[in-house]
Amino acid sequence: AIRDEQMHPYWAAFGYACVRVDMRGCGESDGLLIDEYLQQELEDAVEVIGWLAQQDWCSGKVGMMGKSWGGFNSLQVAALRPAALKAIITVCSTDDRYADDIHYRGGALLTENFSWASTMSCYMAKAPDPLLLPETWREHWLERLQNMPLLARNWLEHTYKDAYWKHGSINENYSALKAAVYCVGGWGDAYSVAIPRIIQGLPGPKKALIGPWAHKYPNFASPKPEVDFLAEAKRWWDYWLKDINNGIMDEAVIAAYIQDAVPPQASYEQRPGLWVEGNQWPLQSQTLKFNLSSDRKLTKSKTAGKVSLKSPLTTGSASGEYCVIWCGPDFPTDQRQDDANSLSFDTEPLESQISILGASELKVRVTSDQDCGQIIVRLCDVSPNGSSKRISYGVLNLAMRNGLDCPKLVVAGEVMNVSIKLDDTGYQIPVGHRLRLAVSSAYFPLIWPAPKKAKLTLDLASSCLTIPCHDRSATLVRDLGQGYVCPVKKTKKIRPEKHDRVIQTDARDGLV
Repeated sequence: AIRDEQMHPYWAAFGYACVRVDMRGCGESDGLLIDEYLQQELEDAVEVIGWLAQQDWCSGKVGMMGKSWGGFNSLQVAALRPAALKAIITVCSTDDRYADDIHYRGGALLTENFSWASTMSCYMAKAPDPLLLPETWREHWLERLQNMPLLARNWLEHTYKDAYWKHGSINENYSALKAAVYCVGGWGDAYSVAIPRIIQGLPGPKKALIGPWAHKYPNFASPKPEVDFLAEAKRWWDYWLKDINNGIMDEAVIAAYIQDAVPPQASYEQRPGLWVEGNQWPLQSQTLKFNLSSDRKLTKSKTAGKVSLKSPLTTGSASGEYCVIWCGPDFPTDQRQDDANSLSFDTEPLESQISILGASELKVRVTSDQDCGQIIVRLCDVSPNGSSKRISYGVLNLAMRNGLDCPKLVVAGEVMNVSIKLDDTGYQIPVGHRLRLAVSSAYFPLIWPAPKKAKLTLDLASSCLTIPCHDRSATLVRDLGQGYVCPVKKTKKIRPEKHDRVIQTDARDGLV
């Protein structure tokens, strides 16, 4: 694979053997791929690690690394404790397959569930390389096509965090992991929320690097700044696989990026900001607290009263893609229309800047006039010109208010105490800007609409928005370097790269 060729030669030059393994039913491996992260898949990886450790060119110490699916695998295999596996690097992954993966969010069904199933069908339908398997490629290919599962159906059959999703979710038992874990990701990625949770939960040796990036390795990431990930990974491998005391474990556990404010747009080449470091999450304990008022303000004082909302189903048209994978025009755009379709609560123009670092949370009592409902909360940066940039967001299917593994029916008119945790992020709001909390009952096309269009009523006296802050001290001491990618010697460009994302609204009926 080109991506491996961009990285593996670097580490090989320092004496590491880099091995890429095709899973069952993929590439040139035989067998069938039936679903994600099955026990057989993990046991195959354990067997491969054992085989590697026995080779005469191996010291007996093995590391494992991957992004996305491979990052999931690294965590899941480490939880099985193969003796030779001493350290992993997990990039853009999660410890909770239900809470943060590409299927459900806050118990609400992601439309990405279907697009990912379609993507997987394309991957699974690919034939083995006839140059590598000249005698058997067609036989393997036909077997795959004849046994290809409809993955979307598998995932739709498990609507809450049951045993299906708990399998492979290492947050069910963090103590199972004994290998050292380095978590890498970016605030622009759908899985960024998992890194703080993993750092809080793992009892063993660990480290984290969180930049502004989307779903990419940080040495060729978007948006920039890139970092020298290859050198950073080498330091990790040197310490854990070669016993070189290079000081990496004497450094702060977490390096995190606080992004500067930027105008809302669908893609970014660069996100200016500040690197900070610390040893726990959140890095600092200071918070800001606001209440929601009947005059649509974020205030420091409690206000009695109730407000209701019944968002148009088109609310969410500026949400962007759930997971920015291809780095096209996929980030959230100007939120003004979505804000207008929501209950929005603003601060006064800020007299001093606020640097957010961590996960904001809204607690409030809610009632629904139907036996269902979903609540979506967005935190936005409103500039003096009126543009609204989404800083973070959170989603809750009200049937999951007691926990993602504990569904409870919504009873129309019954008061529900809910807590909506927004994604962790790092973002600075400048002087003169306003902070906005927008609450809606729909967020399509990011999440599938609720079965019925419910009107939600919020009890303002119960509301409390907590925002974790950072004073911009404890800036990162070490230099993360510049992104480096090994040259790829031979490629053939089939067609120019192109990424489009188009939203159309019918003027007659308002359908999006």
